[in-house]
Amino acid sequence: MNPRLLKEVKSVRMLLGLVVLQGVLSGILIIFQAYDLADIVNRVYLDHQGFVHVEHTIWSLLVIIIARALLTLFGETGALSLATKIQARLRLQLSQRILDAGPLYVNREQTGELVNTVIKGVEDLEPYLARYIPQVAITGLVPTIILIEAFVKDWITGVILLVTIPLIPFFMILIGRQAESKTQKQWEMLSRLSAHFLDVLQGLTTLKLLGQSGHQAQGIERASDEFRRATMASLRIAFLSALVLEMLASLSMAMVAVGIGLRLIPGLISFQTSFFLLVLVPEFYLPWRMLGTRFHDGLNGMEAAKRIFQILDAPPLAESHGTVRLEDVDHPLVFDQVSFRYEDREQSAIEDIRAVVHPHERIAIVGPSGAGKSTLLSLVMGFAQPSQGTIRLGTISLQNLDLLWWRQQISFLTQNPYIFSGTLRDNLLMANPKASEDQLEYALEMSGAMEFVKMLPQGLDTYIDEKGRGLSGGQKQRLAMARAFLKDAPIVLMDEPTANLDPETESILWQYLEKLLENRTALVVAHRLSTARRLDKIWVMNQGRLVQQGTLRELETSHGLYHELTRAYRASSQEGLYAALSQHAKTL
Repeated sequence: MNPRLLKEVKSVRMLLGLVVLQGVLSGILIIFQAYDLADIVNRVYLDHQGFVHVEHTIWSLLVIIIARALLTLFGETGALSLATKIQARLRLQLSQRILDAGPLYVNREQTGELVNTVIKGVEDLEPYLARYIPQVAITGLVPTIILIEAFVKDWITGVILLVTIPLIPFFMILIGRQAESKTQKQWEMLSRLSAHFLDVLQGLTTLKLLGQSGHQAQGIERASDEFRRATMASLRIAFLSALVLEMLASLSMAMVAVGIGLRLIPGLISFQTSFFLLVLVPEFYLPWRMLGTRFHDGLNGMEAAKRIFQILDAPPLAESHGTVRLEDVDHPLVFDQVSFRYEDREQSAIEDIRAVVHPHERIAIVGPSGAGKSTLLSLVMGFAQPSQGTIRLGTISLQNLDLLWWRQQISFLTQNPYIFSGTLRDNLLMANPKASEDQLEYALEMSGAMEFVKMLPQGLDTYIDEKGRGLSGGQKQRLAMARAFLKDAPIVLMDEPTANLDPETESILWQYLEKLLENRTALVVAHRLSTARRLDKIWVMNQGRLVQQGTLRELETSHGLYHELTRAYRASSQEGLYAALSQHAKTL
């Protein structure tokens, strides 16, 4: 039993109580059903009574059978409703937790595995919630009621039941441990397969261009085969468990039948009592057999629950309970000895950053890969809190600000802007749902997106597939800029929005980006030094530290990391130009 999942069940304990009550009532009706059946057989075959004498009992038996059927229907409906309520709440909590955790958490996880947990993992909880948990309670109550009735009718039969019943849970525990370990392995393999499969799908175009799609197909085939073997191993144990439980129940019922038979022949027990007990005894073992079956059905849910609560219980990278909202953000953004370290890493990603961004100042952040540039932007957006030091807006720490309000003051442009499935209008209105038609047109004009929007068959109402399939990289960036113009936030953060574009398209886009950055505070992660030269100041980062800062002229006239980056950038540009010329010469 998963204690955390039981806490979730407590929220619907009334519904669980009704489901368990249905099982108990059905168990009580089993006793009356066995009694009526034994009475009918005894009076018809031994006392040779006619239909008229047993008509009332037959009708009673029919009512009991119908009542049990209705109770079973009610129990199934109630159990599914119970599971659905808990699943919906857990799926909502998971989605909200992943959204609140932000990109720093998501980037450390495998997307396919997270999707598998949110969708299939939560779905796998249904057998555990709807069948296993109610069956545990029913198994504890119904056999107890039948055992008491057996002792009342025949104490010897009661003793046999009492002695044989511990064998079933004993073997269930032995087999269940093996089944749990196999199911855990199966779930881990499914998570890895889901993550790998999604990664391959996302990079399928690149793999085709590199001629590696066949190799990846073989890898997926191998992983699928391993998952198949793990699934079959789990099923073998489930079948073995069912065989053992059936065998134990059958042997126990045989012992009861032999004991009753040996006493029936000399007349030490009546036929009606014997028949009643023989009909009742299988119902005594049935809940235990059902419990074993439900256990194996719910194993996947148990493993999924571990991962679900692992995600829900993950310590938040950012947790803001601030409520402060300022009239404007025209205050210096101060980094006061800011350090940040990821939990799974020994070295700090950001260490002792001391700097100030003045209002309407545009800062370029440059440095080698892994220097901490993107992490710094994540700290500013509130996706994580500094391990040491503070980030302040004027004199107010970001932790004391209303996080939702603070993020409304920021526009963020990335290398790969995400375009959602829907119309262009829907994608733009995400930045400002109340934007008017004039505002939309203004944003499109200012971003240069109006040029290609006019050429689309339905203009702004043209439907675009997920990730903007059919749009070029430059067109996606223009839409992202249009969102930023619509949002009209005073602070702009960029993670090299032109990194994946050719120089000509980059030059055109910067004409529009310059308009976006006018009279705004900006922090721009620049992988190209040509981008850094367009801004007011440059911060040079290396291994999480801010090693240089100043204007372009100041850094070019001083020796340091920026000077080395400039030389490396020029060398790589010359090599790229030489390679392009060589390829062109070969073509000619």
